Amino acid sequence: MIKGMTGFGSAQMVAGQIRGMIEIKSVNHRYLDLMFYLPIGFASVEDRVRNLVEKTASRGRITISLKITDKPQHKLSFNREAVTQYLTYARSLKKEFHLQNDLTLSDLIKLPGVVESQEVLVNPEKIWPLFEKSLTRALMGMDRMRKREGASLAKDMNSVLKRMLMRIKEIESREKAVLQQKKKEFSDEEFLNFQKSVDVNEEMARLKHYIEEFKNLVHSTTGVGKKLDFVAQEMQRETNTIGSKFQDKIVSNCVISLKSKIEKLREQAQNVE
Repeated sequence: MIKGMTGFGSAQMVAGQIRGMIEIKSVNHRYLDLMFYLPIGFASVEDRVRNLVEKTASRGRITISLKITDKPQHKLSFNREAVTQYLTYARSLKKEFHLQNDLTLSDLIKLPGVVESQEVLVNPEKIWPLFEKSLTRALMGMDRMRKREGASLAKDMNSVLKRMLMRIKEIESREKAVLQQKKKEFSDEEFLNFQKSVDVNEEMARLKHYIEEFKNLVHSTTGVGKKLDFVAQEMQRETNTIGSKFQDKIVSNCVISLKSKIEKLREQAQNVE
C-alpha cells in the first residue's frame, strides 16, 4: 500500500548520564530533502543518519533533531601555571613592600584564570549505538503515520477512480445513442463521416487503461508518487481529446466531471511518497 509523506516520530535516548530526545518530522516534497538539527560535533554522523532515513523514506522533506536534555554540565580544571605566577608575584610584593598577609586558597580560587570551567560536549561516536537505536524507533513512528495517511489516500483515490468509470460508461452510452439517432438522419456517406469525426473509442480505451494502471500503483508498496502524477497527466490528455472530438452537451458534462476528478487525483498524488 502507498505511503503518505506527512509523519512524526520521537524517541528518548539514554546513554549513561546523557539523556536526549529525538524528533523526526516529515512533510511533502518532490524529492528526499533532509534537514538536521543536531548538537555541536554531530556533523560527523550525518551521513549515517541519512542512510538510516533512506531505508525508511524515499521522498519528503524530513527534519531530524536531537536535543540533549541532561548531561554533565561543566568540567573544572585548575591552571597551575597561573597559580605559580600569582604566588611568585605575591611573594615578591610581600618582600618589597613588607606586607604581612598571605594568599589563602579561597583567595587564589577567586583570581581570574585560576579555575577554568569548560562545557562538556557530547561525543557522538561514544553514544552512536544508542543514538542509532533511538533514531530507528523514531523513524518507525514516523513511518507508521505515513502508512496511515497512505491508506486514507488510497481509499479516497479508489473512490474517485470508480466514479470516473461511471462517467466513462455514460459517455459510451451517449455515443451509442447519438450514433443511432444520426444514422436515421444522415445519408450513409454523411453518417460515416460523422462517425469518424466523433470516434473516441481509442481515447476511451487508453483512459480506462490508465485508470487501471493508477489503481495498480495505488496498491504498490514502493514510492510511486511521481508515477501517479504522470499517469494522471495522461488521463487529462485523453479526456481533453474526448471533449474536443465529441461535441455533445451530455458528453461535455461528463468530460468536465472527469477533469475535476483527475485534478483531485493529481492533488492527492502530491501527498504520496
